[in-house]
Amino acid sequence: MTDLQDLTPLQALLAKTPLSDDARRKGQLHGNTVKHLRNLIVTGVLAPGARLNERELCEEIGVSRTPIREAIKTLVQEGLLRALPNQSPVVSDLDIEEIQALIDVVSTIEGLAGELAAAQVGEEAIAEVGLLHYQMMLHHTRDELPAYFEANKAFHRRIIELSRNSVLIWVWELLALRVDRARYTSNLWPARWDKAIEEHQLILDALTARDPARTGQALRAHVRNGLSTLVAALRAKQGGTRSPADTP
Repeated sequence: MTDLQDLTPLQALLAKTPLSDDARRKGQLHGNTVKHLRNLIVTGVLAPGARLNERELCEEIGVSRTPIREAIKTLVQEGLLRALPNQSPVVSDLDIEEIQALIDVVSTIEGLAGELAAAQVGEEAIAEVGLLHYQMMLHHTRDELPAYFEANKAFHRRIIELSRNSVLIWVWELLALRVDRARYTSNLWPARWDKAIEEHQLILDALTARDPARTGQALRAHVRNGLSTLVAALRAKQGGTRSPADTP
């Protein structure tokens, strides 16, 4: 912790001045509102192209228009919403080029994380990853996609953490928001969701065997398969043809 003696008088004063309860409440209100709206977009409740109605959102979330407007500004900065002159903001479309770029970057990051994790993982950590996989299978069986997605994200994050590479973890977190929306959408097709369960089992098996090469390969393939399904579906939609993702 920084020594107050090393700070300027103004910095020292600010450091010793706690946030008021009102400021804390406002911060929590903003954070919760952003989280709620972001979740609506990531999970597709607010679909690409959907126009936001501030009054309806206020009623649904139970807040005034001020936190809604501030949350909208944040989500515009994140790229999840598009601001239009003199119009309500709309949910941004999923961008094919961006998803293709994510495939290259995220598959590389997660593959490397898998290799590093498998080379040093312990029994307790393997059990943790296995439990998350079991939770995913359970939610899949019950057709609980939102709960499955939370377990899925935890599964991937745990493997990233097990790499014990702080820079790798930092980069993955930076990309997490963009990846979340694409990953969730890719699992909306039953055939892809079924396949994802099989791929997670391959990842767990390779990690359990402490095989770096196989773990990295399984993770790279999993990321590519999932996001490539989404790219194919978006292209099919643009061309008015049947999506490969609809094939059983």
